[in-house]
Amino acid sequence: MKYALYPGCVMPTEQYAYEMSIREIMPKLDVDLVDLKGFSCCGEPIKSVNQMLTLSLSARNIALAEKEGLDIFAPCPICHLALCETKRVLDSDSSMKERVNKHLSDEGLTYTGSSDIVSILDILYDKVGVEKIKQMVKKPFKDLKAATHYGCHLIRPSEIGRSDDSENPQKIEEILKTLGFKPDYYPEKLDCCGGLLTANLPESALTKTGQKLQSVQDQGFDLFVDTCPWCHRQYDSKQIKAGETVAAKLEMPVFYLTQLIGLSMGISSDKLGLNLNLSPIDKIKTGGK
Repeated sequence: MKYALYPGCVMPTEQYAYEMSIREIMPKLDVDLVDLKGFSCCGEPIKSVNQMLTLSLSARNIALAEKEGLDIFAPCPICHLALCETKRVLDSDSSMKERVNKHLSDEGLTYTGSSDIVSILDILYDKVGVEKIKQMVKKPFKDLKAATHYGCHLIRPSEIGRSDDSENPQKIEEILKTLGFKPDYYPEKLDCCGGLLTANLPESALTKTGQKLQSVQDQGFDLFVDTCPWCHRQYDSKQIKAGETVAAKLEMPVFYLTQLIGLSMGISSDKLGLNLNLSPIDKIKTGGK
């Protein structure tokens, strides 16, 4: 399996641990990641301001991968959504596709629709598969209750095709089971992290973050698992501030799913960026058991 790695904006500028853990585990799962020059923002953060620009930016990135004959792996769910939505629009609207290609022609690029866009769950669950992951586990975890967070963009809107069921996603849980965890349901599982409210309503954003973490903590979970750099920023980096906002003492270890897979494979914590996690992950025996 060979994919052009689309890092987006947040992962290579702030959430380094996500990229580090992805680059460590994917070769061991026989996934070849290719770095392409010229990738830019997907445009999703400005969609409400200029939808045409968002379409053009995403189409440009896809066209770069098409030029190399590669499908795109977009680990960030927001980027994945932008690219998928653009592909859906342009593949079904020839006039819009023509308009966008006029913009791209200045760089000698053309969007054709030949490249597929895959997410972190598409690769881990659908392409690699849980059996392959299970075979790579050297240091399984044991008896740890894990709360999963899918976020909004990985599973919604379902009508354009997302990576898991929008009402009852289970792929992260199935992967965690192969690592030895005990993922369990909790009522707030599908609640938003609040991250995209930060620019305009920071207190509301932190309230959403704090309420979910407090609920998870009160229900006796040992750790919290996510796959989105925007969500991880809220739950990990801003956990202390979120706790202050909801008047709660939050001490919830937050990990990227890819970090946990890497640890179970026996990869050292420094290579997986565990030192960059700001939540109290030292409460968990990160070397497995």
